[in-house]
Amino acid sequence: MKPPRTVLFWILSGAVFAYPVHACSIVGSISNLKLVDDAEMIIRAKAVEYASPPSNPRMWTTGVPDSRIRFNVIERIRGAEISELILPGYLVDRDDFNDQEPPYTFVRPGGRGGSCFANSYRTGGQFLLFLKKGGNGELTVNWYALAPVNEQLHSDDDPWILWVRERAKRVAGGTSKSETKPRPAKP
Repeated sequence: MKPPRTVLFWILSGAVFAYPVHACSIVGSISNLKLVDDAEMIIRAKAVEYASPPSNPRMWTTGVPDSRIRFNVIERIRGAEISELILPGYLVDRDDFNDQEPPYTFVRPGGRGGSCFANSYRTGGQFLLFLKKGGNGELTVNWYALAPVNEQLHSDDDPWILWVRERAKRVAGGTSKSETKPRPAKP
């Protein structure tokens, strides 16, 4: 039995005129200059262990996890001198490196859906963290949606951290915030 023409028309119309829906999107472009300039604290840190594990290890959210990760601070680029940091997140045994060319203007793959922020960290991995104080007074990386606020680093001299160090020095020295144009965010 053949479907009626009107049903077939609507099915085909839906396929032809459909557009992708993304779980997370922003208006405008993401600026790596704004990221460095506006962060209250920038640190390189190692994800060590859970300070508090997930309440249900079988159920993860794309939002803010109930579990907290302890980081050992390796380097301070900007902000207060601290030796340890605890942030919401999940520990994983796989890498999640950014697949773009530095200087990054978009979050690593783990943050491209759901809440707009990557919330997993490889145990023992190094991360460059851009922090601000949230409404509760605690430091957070969840302040600039879809931006590379918590990227995993390949090494101590990863091109991303080299660029951020240089940019942070320029800002501290009073250099203009608009030296380069931001690239548009990619869905």
